[in-house]
Formats: sequence, structure tokens, C-alpha cells
Amino acid sequence: MRTALISVSDKTGIVQFAKQLSELGFSIISSGGTAKELEKNGVSVEEVSNYTGFPEMMGGRVKTLHPKIHGGILARRSEKKDLDEAQAAGINMIDLVVVNLYPFEKTIEKDGVTYEEGIENIDIGGPSLIRGAAKNHVDVGVVTDSSQYESVISELKKNGSLSAETRRDLALAAFEMTSRYDSAISSWMRKQLEKPELLDLHYEKVRSLRYGENPHQKAAFFRNPQNHDANVTNAKVLHGKELSFNNIVDANSALELVKEFEAPAVAFIKHNNPCGVAQCVTVESAFDTAFNVDTQSAFGSVIALNRNVTKSIAEYINKNKIFVELIICPSFDLDALEMLMKKPNIRLLETGPLTLDEEKRDIKKVAGGILVQTANTYTVSKKELKVVTKKNPTEEQIDAMLFANIVCKHVMSNSVVFAKTENGCSFATGIGAGQMSRVDSVWIAAKKGGDKVKGSVMASDAFFPFPDAVEQAAAAGATAIISPGGSIRDEEVIATADDLGVAMVFTGIRNFRH
Repeated sequence: MRTALISVSDKTGIVQFAKQLSELGFSIISSGGTAKELEKNGVSVEEVSNYTGFPEMMGGRVKTLHPKIHGGILARRSEKKDLDEAQAAGINMIDLVVVNLYPFEKTIEKDGVTYEEGIENIDIGGPSLIRGAAKNHVDVGVVTDSSQYESVISELKKNGSLSAETRRDLALAAFEMTSRYDSAISSWMRKQLEKPELLDLHYEKVRSLRYGENPHQKAAFFRNPQNHDANVTNAKVLHGKELSFNNIVDANSALELVKEFEAPAVAFIKHNNPCGVAQCVTVESAFDTAFNVDTQSAFGSVIALNRNVTKSIAEYINKNKIFVELIICPSFDLDALEMLMKKPNIRLLETGPLTLDEEKRDIKKVAGGILVQTANTYTVSKKELKVVTKKNPTEEQIDAMLFANIVCKHVMSNSVVFAKTENGCSFATGIGAGQMSRVDSVWIAAKKGGDKVKGSVMASDAFFPFPDAVEQAAAAGATAIISPGGSIRDEEVIATADDLGVAMVFTGIRNFRH
């Protein structure tokens, strides 16, 4: 008779799984709460303490840490010496280990958890059983998650045993699980003891991609399994071709931008930069306004909305023959979805209700290492603005500047954004991105915006090293400017704004994006 050892903290599905194992001829060894749960539901179980002849000790800290348990797991069935020693010690073979661990991570997430409570919820016996079974996966199966129960039972019923490939896959999953568990413990202890941080990143593969940024580059998409936010990684693909590397990058940029706005907002992204952004009273007007910021660049763009896509928006896309690579939003109205799904190449992604993670990290890779920072989620408020010119901005200009400042955070540096607020709608009129000099960014934004720039405000992601960019902005028609300030030539820049009759405010907050 084959033997299964079952000891689980999460008892989801365990009774049914144990009953099926019994029906397949397994005898079951179990301990503590698991044994009680199985016995209560009519499953025949031998207690670990009865099997080992040694009682549970120290409040359950010591129960499965015994040679009769670990010998039965680790004995190599192909080694006569191992089997002879096991027989001499009265050790029976254990063929299947079903274990999951104390919920350490859930425990430390609770408010008011003490250091002692955290320590007490570190599982010792469980990881030892799992690692032993995973190490000896040539002979032993190891099951660490309730999601594996169905496939394990199915294979046992079909073949009478688990294949070598299945045991290897289960062992890999087991080692990955204990690795994550140990990482969570060490990270928590480092934080509790205020020790230098050790960053240990765990990402699971979502899928291989056809290629990377370019066809000759190989690529894959990975996600953080601890991430449950509303974002591109967790979005549900409703329709369209397989997502590309660049689709994912642009969809992320677009979605994170519209998340910043409370009012209905739409962003058109091209090559990781916004080419049209608007927030209005309705999502339909925001879509129309954002599209018309730069209709040429909007061709083949990625679009994000912080509201549902409506039938009117789908009709607008069809009427204006807008070629769209991808749309990402909280949800699609059913009639809008039906219309858009008639386009075979458009990708449609649904995120569910949007959330803005204030504590998320931004990670950039360099050769041989990574740079980690908190994400730039800071939003400047009206009360933080410091008017530095003789001329005060109007309320309408302040609204436009605060909008432009948010957009500027999401444009590659050096960046400037021209914007207006009219009839309750704030929108970009010209965007200049990724230039080596700020004055060139102003020139590009003004050229792209054309006549729309006249009467706009302008946001700059960093201070003006010289007055030339202010002069160029005024020449294009800017009436007010928002920037962090902080240049050694601030006085000269402010004097130039005064001479040109342009209102200027400083925020003290730089918004570089590289």
C-alpha cells in the first residue's frame, strides 16, 4: 500500500483530495488540525505521533521532524543500502507529500502584528517536508497547492502513478514556493531589525513574446505574483492579436497616465510618449479632444481611458477611421465591445476598477544591476504653487497648468507640455518630448501644436537653465508657465517672463522621466 503524508494549513479541497487518495489505495498519515479535519469527515488517518511513537511537543513546534518521517521521504528506492537501513529502523516509504505552509505573509500584513507573532508563524516542519520530497522527486510526489489536486488525482486514476515529468514539475513548484516563503521571511526580518535591504525579486512568466522591441530580439513577459493592482500586467485581453513587447510598454504608460485624473480622461500614446491627452466632463468629449491634439501621431497609437468605452466612442473610432493598436480601460460596454471586435487586429484590454498604487516601485535595469526608486506618484496641488512673476495666473490658467504638469510627468525628458482649459475640459495642445535641450522641446511642442498653442499654458519637467525656452514659449503664444524652478538663473528667467507679460509659477517638484 502506498502512503501519503498530509499536513496543510490551508485546508481548501483537502477532504475531497484525501478521500480520493484513500479510494486509490493510499494510507494516510497526518498531524494536528489536518488529521482532525480529515477524521471528522470520515477519512481514515494515522496520526504522526502514533506512527513515530513520539508525541507532538512544544505547542506543535515539533511533530513531523522525525527520522521515521524524513527517512520515508528521502530514502532512494533504487539504493539497496537506503532500503535496508529503513527496514532495520522500522521506516515505511512515503510516496506522496501534501503540505502547504503557515500563512506567514498574511499574518505580517495584519495591523498591529508583533515581532513575536511574526516569528511564531514561521513554518519549520512544512518546508523541511516539502524540500525533502522535492529533492527525492525521482521517487516521491510533492503537492504544495490546492490547484494541483485535480490534475494529480486525474493522473493517478489514469496511470496508477505520477510520471517522472509530473514529479519534476511538482518539485520545481515546491522549491519555488519555499524560495518565495523564505524571501518573505528574510525581507520582513530585515525591515523589523532595520538591517541593510536585500532586494530579492520574484517574477513568474506570463508568456513568451514573438519578439522584443525589434524582430531580432527575443522577449518574454513576467509578472510579480504579489501584484494585484489594476494595471496592464493583470489586465484581461478580450480581443485581438497577441500582445507585443511594445504594446505592453505603451499600454502601461497610457494607463498609468489616465489613472492620475479623477475626471473622465483619455490618453493616446505613441512610442511611450503621449501625443494626445484630455480630461473633460464626459469620456466621449475627452476622447474627441485627446484625438484632435495630434491626429497624425494618433495613427497606430495605444489608447487608455479611465472610464468605460461606450458605444459612442466605438462609433467615433469607426466614423473617423482611427487606426488603433490597442485600447485599455476599466471595461467595455457590451455594444461597444461588439462593434470593436469586428476589427480583427485591434487589441482590447480590460482592467476592472482603476486603482493608483501610491507605494509602487519603479525599477530600471543597467548593465550588471538595477536602479530602484519609488514611482513618481506625487501630484502638485494648487496651494503648493508659488507665483514668482508680477502677473498672477487666472483660475483657468491654474487649472490648465496643474493638468499640464501631470501630463509632463509621463513625457520623456527633456519635456514640455502646452495645454488649455476651456468649458470644463483640460487638454494638451502641444507636446515636446525627449530632447537634449529644453528649448528644442519647446520648439517641437509649438510646431506640433501650431495655432492651437496660442493662449495655452506651458509645463516644463525641470527648471529653465536659460531664458531662451521662456522666450520661445511666449513667441508661440504661451500665457503662463509652470516649472519646478531652482535654476541659478531663476531671477533672469523670471525677469524675462515679466518682460513678456507671462505669468509664472514654481512647484519645487521636478518630473524627470528617462
